[in-house]
Amino acid sequence: MQSRMRIKGALIGAVFGLLTALAGPGVARAEPTAATGDTATAGDVTTVGNVTGFEADGSVYRFRAGAAAARVSFVSAETFRIELAPDGEFTDPTGDDIVLAQGAAPATRWKDRGDRYDLSTSEVTLRVHKSPLRFALYRSDGTRVWSETEGIGWDDERTTQTLARGAREQFYGGGMQNGRGNTSHRGETVEVSVDYNWDDGGHPNSVPFYLSSAGYGVFRNTYAPNTYSFTDPVSASARERRFDAYYFTGDAKDVIGQYTDLTGKPFLPPVYGMEIGDADCYLHNANRGERHTLDALEVADGYLEHDMPNGWMLVNDGYGCGYENLPETAEGLQDRGTQLGLWTEDGIEKIGDQVRAGQRVAKLDVAWVGAGYKFALDGCKDAYKGIEDNSDARGFTWAPESWSGAQRCGVQWSGDQTGSWEYIRWQIPTYAGATMSGLAYTTGDVDGIFGGSAKTYTRDLQWKMFLGTTMTMDGWAASDKQPFRYGEPYTSVNRDYLKLKESLLPYQYSYAHEATKTGVGMVRPLALEYPDDPRASGDAAKYEFLSGEDFLVAPVYEDTTERDGIYLPKGTWIDYWSGRTYKGPTTIDDYSAPLDTLPLFVKAGAAIPMWPGIRSYTDRTADSALAWDVYPQGDSSFTLYEDDGVTREHRDGAYATQRAEVDAPVRGAGDVAIRIGASKGGFAGKQSKRPYQFSVHTGSAPRAVELAHKLPRLGSEAAYEKAASGWWYDKDDRGGVVKIKTRPLSTAEPFTLRLDGTSAVGGRTPAAAATLSAPRGQEIGAGSEGTVAVDVTAGTADVTDAEITLDVPDGWQATPARIKGRIPAGRTERVQVAVVPAEDAELGEASVTALVRHRARGESRTAVQRFAVDVMPPPPTADAWASDLDWLRDTNGYGPAERDRSNGESGAADGRTLTLAGKTYAKGIGVHADSDIEVYTGGRCTAFTADVGIDDEIDGYGEVAFSVEADGAVVWTSPKMTGASKTVPVDVPLDGARHVRLKVTDTNGSKTGDHGNWAAARFTCS
Repeated sequence: MQSRMRIKGALIGAVFGLLTALAGPGVARAEPTAATGDTATAGDVTTVGNVTGFEADGSVYRFRAGAAAARVSFVSAETFRIELAPDGEFTDPTGDDIVLAQGAAPATRWKDRGDRYDLSTSEVTLRVHKSPLRFALYRSDGTRVWSETEGIGWDDERTTQTLARGAREQFYGGGMQNGRGNTSHRGETVEVSVDYNWDDGGHPNSVPFYLSSAGYGVFRNTYAPNTYSFTDPVSASARERRFDAYYFTGDAKDVIGQYTDLTGKPFLPPVYGMEIGDADCYLHNANRGERHTLDALEVADGYLEHDMPNGWMLVNDGYGCGYENLPETAEGLQDRGTQLGLWTEDGIEKIGDQVRAGQRVAKLDVAWVGAGYKFALDGCKDAYKGIEDNSDARGFTWAPESWSGAQRCGVQWSGDQTGSWEYIRWQIPTYAGATMSGLAYTTGDVDGIFGGSAKTYTRDLQWKMFLGTTMTMDGWAASDKQPFRYGEPYTSVNRDYLKLKESLLPYQYSYAHEATKTGVGMVRPLALEYPDDPRASGDAAKYEFLSGEDFLVAPVYEDTTERDGIYLPKGTWIDYWSGRTYKGPTTIDDYSAPLDTLPLFVKAGAAIPMWPGIRSYTDRTADSALAWDVYPQGDSSFTLYEDDGVTREHRDGAYATQRAEVDAPVRGAGDVAIRIGASKGGFAGKQSKRPYQFSVHTGSAPRAVELAHKLPRLGSEAAYEKAASGWWYDKDDRGGVVKIKTRPLSTAEPFTLRLDGTSAVGGRTPAAAATLSAPRGQEIGAGSEGTVAVDVTAGTADVTDAEITLDVPDGWQATPARIKGRIPAGRTERVQVAVVPAEDAELGEASVTALVRHRARGESRTAVQRFAVDVMPPPPTADAWASDLDWLRDTNGYGPAERDRSNGESGAADGRTLTLAGKTYAKGIGVHADSDIEVYTGGRCTAFTADVGIDDEIDGYGEVAFSVEADGAVVWTSPKMTGASKTVPVDVPLDGARHVRLKVTDTNGSKTGDHGNWAAARFTCS
């Protein structure tokens, strides 16, 4: 490809000339002041020349510049199109594929100002300079939005527009840009094309659209690949010899709205589509042995048995995998509250029959739908239409490589990836960034389809519950990847987050409906909601996102129990798990995040609708309660959207909305009023009446709670659970929560709930309460008496009468600890709490929750904090083989690490005898790079010895390096070793280290044949 050379056109800046009358409704012509249409060339690049002709026809304006022609067409008062044809002939390869039919064109006017034409609507003026032909956009108040630094240029390969870049201008868009996108592209080059790179740095599901913080956006109407260099100046090119772009004016949300007005609003998924999906091949699966499609029902039963949601299942997911018994499979899944999906690997010609047999989800892949962007888009539209033409269901498709317009028919999925910490890290900015291109539903498989581990699966699932859509895929990894496969504690943590998403469906579904009106998806970069915050557009916010306006999610993407660098923008933010309040803007380091804790914050003022206590949306009945989770601060509101969740009747107006308004103090003491409006509208199955539940996070108990009359105050959780209505102040829940129940109330009538004498979120004196933390790295022996340290920090008032209790895993014992005297304001006191873990406690990380009851400023307060402690096995007291010890960590590149065998396949103990250079070993560890084995030595061991190398079974290939770490420090490394290398002996002094890690790392990027052996691995201990 030839590099594009730029030549600056001559700039004529005179602002004078005789103004002509504006044209009437017919066609007007004006003579340009420039006398020639010469173009400028540099090498093979041609830049458009001077204006030689002009015509106005209503809202369409045509210009000649020698042989070239340009056309400006206004779509709305803030949206217009610029086309340029170097040879004077306009073409439109996309036709009506992407851009939808628009309404009537706006009223426009034009003026000849001598050196330029001004083309105006009520909102904007496009200046068209004559010598040479250049464009610049201004608002109606005269402020500049953007301007070309030179005329549009072209060569044989591409056409380029060059725009001036503002001093602080930020840029977003380009569709799904893996590893980036939720922070600014300023200074970067963004490629927009289908590259089939589904990892960090790739750009699947590209969109030829970008937006600027200067108040505009640009959509290149083409199927050609684009390149955007957000340098100074900005260079935006498409690989074609034509120019065709739409421009939008306004803030980021306005621009996304105008772009999706043009190319289509995001579709509204069925509610089951927002539950987790499951994908696998069930027919003659080479990776799993002989199976049949109906075997999918056994997996669906696994979700039921483990009390886990499962909205849909793809039952033929895999290359060459077909299906059988489709109607029976669909019926069986539906009996289990799950819908049938299919992968369209053989095209979509059969989709009519498949949908009539029960299919409700279609997963697409360009390789099977057809080659190229148009085929990908057509496949999305055709599969979507195929579902709707043959059922009363909504179209619901998934695509890994798509283009502009696909947001109206499917979920954009980031492709096949390998589960790892890195996978989590780069996916975080990917999906929030895609929202800036009008893609409302973007996602990746939980823990990828290859690799992964119990811990990365759990961490990945946690944050993906705050995406609109997601699924887990099986069949390609060494073992199945359903959320219940890894055992405890992972199964319970996964269940909790799956059910948390289920309870949040009313909130998420309301945002899904909002996207159909605004084009703005639920998953948002901070810069979208906080455009004036410079940190929101930079690296400070790269690894977090907003889920709606009310949740800030900061996933854990490293193997750690603490998260650093959580940036909270302006406002008050509440830790979802502890109730602790933070005043933004601020950055939180050392946030305690054991395995069961996703760093999650709620914006003060939030009123979040929820479905309490359900596994599936199908559990909802006519008598089910609607819950509101309220964080009162000032005046706030939320509008709940409801419909039947599955049919298309909402498009004909069969839906309802209900508005909740909260009136509370801005800070500190006062009354709180929650007004629930009448539900407006109707749909099949709408509740005519329902009970309500409220969790109001005040931090201070109210004097009374009134709903037309005073509700009874209940004295305990048990009494509250038993009562039909009433309220209870749970002082131990997240700093103090008022819990309220009502009897069934008519949805046609509004009502007001009043909490008298309480406070805004944080309590009457929010800064006075104590906070809790715990030092990291605490270890305790299974079945042994020990202590856990907890730090209590007083707020702006002294803390008195403090007692600390621990909520510990089942089978553990913990003794409450009291603090004598007082903790002065601002001071921290460390308290040791006696704990005895169960003798059979799981080794490794355990989650503990500390609660401190105390008094501050004369008020009873509580504070809670989750943190991790590490349960250790008994350390070795004599020399021991590494393969005979308990392992705290056993990460392996493929299958499980093997004890006393070489690395095998996907099962345990399926390896062979350990062999290095013809010598066999009875003891040792066989792994596949990359691997990491951690052993607890407890300071009892003085040395580690082994023979290392690649197992003889590899027959000469593979390339790895071995290393030994002691208490986090690398104490020995091997040279690079291949299957042909000599055995290397290891003899490492440990000097009383407590933790030893044995690592084998791939060194050539292949990971083929990387079967490393720690042969005769032995610890010398006493």
